[in-house]
Amino acid sequence: MILPFELDRPLAFMDLETTGLSTVSDRIIELALIRVSPQGDVLERVRRFNPGMPIPPEATAVHGITDEDVADEPPFSARAKALAELLDPCDLAGFNIRRFDLPLLLAEFKRSGVPFAVQDRRLIDAQLIFHREEPRDLSAAARFYLDREHQEAHTALGDIRTTAAVLSAQLQKYPHVPQDLGGLHGYCDEVSPFQTEMDRWFQRRDGELIFRRGKHRGDPLAKVAATSPDYLQWMLGAGDMDEEVLRAVRDALEGPF
Repeated sequence: MILPFELDRPLAFMDLETTGLSTVSDRIIELALIRVSPQGDVLERVRRFNPGMPIPPEATAVHGITDEDVADEPPFSARAKALAELLDPCDLAGFNIRRFDLPLLLAEFKRSGVPFAVQDRRLIDAQLIFHREEPRDLSAAARFYLDREHQEAHTALGDIRTTAAVLSAQLQKYPHVPQDLGGLHGYCDEVSPFQTEMDRWFQRRDGELIFRRGKHRGDPLAKVAATSPDYLQWMLGAGDMDEEVLRAVRDALEGPF
């Protein structure tokens, strides 16, 4: 592999296949890496892991890996130390590595009790470069789908006229995309489910609200109210919280009647 720059330490390109997107409840089932040394030596590795949980059908539909494929593989924890040692001197690169691969990898290392830090590494994300250098805004969509410039960009009426034209062109270009509103809603929901601010902060599990984000991610709201009420007081005073979120926090601090 020839890179257009010199390396002063190894660079490891990484990609994960997983049971899902959650750092709390999902697990890595395949990890591939290409490690390039400053001297140009290339090491390739692919490892599969038994996640200790069923692989959801929707995940298998993405990567093609089934429960049977990993039934005889070791858990991630069995290879965590060796993997950390292999990556120890490396900077890291990948596609969407900052938002997806690294958070899941760090969560797996933490669950395995193996120290692994990224603070002193350079993290190169090809997706961020792509999105920054090739903006995917409405003007770009007009050029791609309509072969014209969006002359009325950032005027409300002009934007919605172009949006409607882009949508029509998309449905003509992609006949496999649903051609009705209900189907289109489901298609969009698969890519980016609509979430309220309450949904972004909490998920409901067995009748309890569980933090989705923040330092108490994965913890029940009631537990945080009992053990770390200062955090909830900070949320109440943050000044930019949704009222529904604040109501849930206040109820948790007040406790059951």
